[in-house]
Amino acid sequence: MAIIEVVSDVVCPWCFIGKRRLEKALALLGKQDTQIRWKPFQLNPGAPKQGMDRQAYRIAKFGSATISKELEDRVAAAGAEDGIHFRFDAIKFTPNTLDAHRLIWLAGQEEGDQNTLVENLFQAYFLNGEDIGAPEVLFKIASQSGISANDFLSGNRGRKEVEAEGNNARRQGVSGVPAFFIDGNPITSGAHKPEQLAQLLAPAL
Repeated sequence: MAIIEVVSDVVCPWCFIGKRRLEKALALLGKQDTQIRWKPFQLNPGAPKQGMDRQAYRIAKFGSATISKELEDRVAAAGAEDGIHFRFDAIKFTPNTLDAHRLIWLAGQEEGDQNTLVENLFQAYFLNGEDIGAPEVLFKIASQSGISANDFLSGNRGRKEVEAEGNNARRQGVSGVPAFFIDGNPITSGAHKPEQLAQLLAPAL
């Protein structure tokens, strides 16, 4: 059976939308049982361990609070179409996502449920405004997702693998996320509408 790989970052709102649209696309194709693997891509790999003030970061990135708000409103409108009600006002930090990606890697290694973990990370950040770079928050989300993180977050296990997978994605031409691969072959990037995504996925599935 084909395997869909989704390259994403857990602080990317379009990746959250892309997850919803992928689920709808697979339903349209009658392929809901297709295995999905989540691959790491850090949008802010140089972010400090403790994260950054989100408002200050976005103003520096986009030039002004006005432009930042316009972009958020656009994302919020798109998300609402897929049942996602973003709470950008509740988000105070832009976290370093390395440890979140390490957890996703762990779920994949131990045959845990990556989908549940990724969903819970997205919801914690975008719906509840939680700092998903904080160890105590990640430990709670891991537990909710049925993953035993115990001493994992305090160590470095999975770091090299996550960094290698991120570098590999860039070598494969990924510059924006979400990006979709099937059995290692690039299919498309971007949070396409479900009908369009289904058309793009269908030949390889």
